Amino acid sequence: MKRQVAIAAAIALTGGAAGSAFAQSSVTLYGNIDMSIGYQNNQTTVGSTSNGHAVTKMNSGIWSGSRFGFKGNEDLGGGTSAQFVLEQGFSGDTGAQSVSGLMFNRQAFVGLASRDYGALTLGRQYTSYFSMLAPYSPINWLTGFYGAHPGDIDSLDTNYRVNNSIVYTSPTLGGVTVSGSYGMGETPGSVGNGSTWSLAARYANGPFGVGTGFMRVNNSSVGGGAWGANSALSNAGSEPAVSAINAGYQLAAAQQRFAVLGSYTFSPAWDISVSYSNVQYIPGVNSKFASQAIFNTGGAVLHYKATPTLDLAAGYSYTRAAKANGIADAATYHQITLSQYYSFSKRTGLYVLEAYQKANGKTLSPTGGIIDATASIGDGQNGAPSATGSQLAVAVGMIHRF
Repeated sequence: MKRQVAIAAAIALTGGAAGSAFAQSSVTLYGNIDMSIGYQNNQTTVGSTSNGHAVTKMNSGIWSGSRFGFKGNEDLGGGTSAQFVLEQGFSGDTGAQSVSGLMFNRQAFVGLASRDYGALTLGRQYTSYFSMLAPYSPINWLTGFYGAHPGDIDSLDTNYRVNNSIVYTSPTLGGVTVSGSYGMGETPGSVGNGSTWSLAARYANGPFGVGTGFMRVNNSSVGGGAWGANSALSNAGSEPAVSAINAGYQLAAAQQRFAVLGSYTFSPAWDISVSYSNVQYIPGVNSKFASQAIFNTGGAVLHYKATPTLDLAAGYSYTRAAKANGIADAATYHQITLSQYYSFSKRTGLYVLEAYQKANGKTLSPTGGIIDATASIGDGQNGAPSATGSQLAVAVGMIHRF
């Protein structure tokens, strides 16, 4: 249960004249725990050449990453407020931090929000690219674990959080909201190395909505190479969302993402969302590839609210790599995901997920060699892709929000 803690109504602001107005403040404790039992065939590890084996395991955070957090708001008057968020992810099956070495690994920011001028926040937070596109992302009904585009190649799931970032989001005018973000690389001797920036906009009007965004991520290692601790996108010194899909391009000097997403609600029971993304990995002198690598992805999700307590969804995505770096038969990935969610209440639900991916063609290994493309469903199998070109995964779980 969310618990509101009223603070300032009973606390006088010191140093003010008699009769000064009291600021209204609140702090909310929130979170959820999500546990499931999942089956996956052909599991191996990124870069391994051994044969895969089926595995049944307990997972945390498939429907929604297990977390707890604190968010606060103080009314400063005149339609302006101060706000903060501190959010920690954890693994419910072990109790460990979801990202080792980062306490508030999901979000940690403070800022000001104005009814007339928008919001400005500073800290570890999501990019404008993700925030503006999130309402139309496939993860909403298919989850990122099983439903993100292969390996989360286009960063439409929550893997990409940016350190040292400044985010501005405008007020919504005529249904249009715009946002921009910049993450400082803090690399000595360079302004650009390690930085992450994005621009995005969203339009919503009744049953229709559309968003578009661009994101650029610069490696802090000059000329490519291992992503250093100064990279704004870094998760404790390593690039997030490395999978079998992009493992050969993880030492890029820079990454770029462009996406257009939209949705339409036909009735209270039916809605559809569609997406297109273009992802580019730009080589440097220390990269394991020589030519720019490009991945294009298109997808759609159909959601049906069968009853007030039962939601059903089905999604398909197709990802294709461009021919480059000596690869004539470029990799392609077909992915199908199904979801069923039953609500016991607003806070508690049961879910079932099924997903299948088929990979074809060739790609690059982490050492730069040409290899057969292997499957890696969503982003939940990034560290445990298939040993072959196909992968099947099923999960049954429960989530409780508080």
